[in-house]
Amino acid sequence: MNTWKIREIKPEDNAAVRALIRSVLVEMGVPKVGTAYEDKALDDMTAEYEAENKAYFIVEENSRIIGGAGIAPLTGCEDEICELQKMYFLPEARGRGIGMEMIQTCLNYGQEQGFKKCYIETLPYMENARRLYSKNGFTTIEKPLGNTGHYNCTVYMIKDL
Repeated sequence: MNTWKIREIKPEDNAAVRALIRSVLVEMGVPKVGTAYEDKALDDMTAEYEAENKAYFIVEENSRIIGGAGIAPLTGCEDEICELQKMYFLPEARGRGIGMEMIQTCLNYGQEQGFKKCYIETLPYMENARRLYSKNGFTTIEKPLGNTGHYNCTVYMIKDL
């Protein structure tokens, strides 16, 4: 039985989610510009994801947030493509199948919203993340889609829903 659960973000989760995302980005050596690190959305993730066709899910274990991921329309391609966003997990959450379940939760939500494809951007050296996306049916494409503003993320992947 899982000791963790996935649920939608609440306002009281904002500070913990911001700290988690930034700590994982620092751990991974991600540039602080041109990546999620500098996104204004981190200041109030609940407000960022409260629109009808957006959601941010967190993983909670023992009353502590250990991961999260969002799904939202891809800026510039809103009608058909959603984007898997800000998916990060603390070290203790990794390798336990949580990422697989989180991706499925997000993809199911995207499909329910009527999106036809899901897009993600990542970094070349985030090999475990890329492997996880590939296992979930994402394939690498040559050029970025939409306008995420994450110019330092140079690996682009997409999946049909």
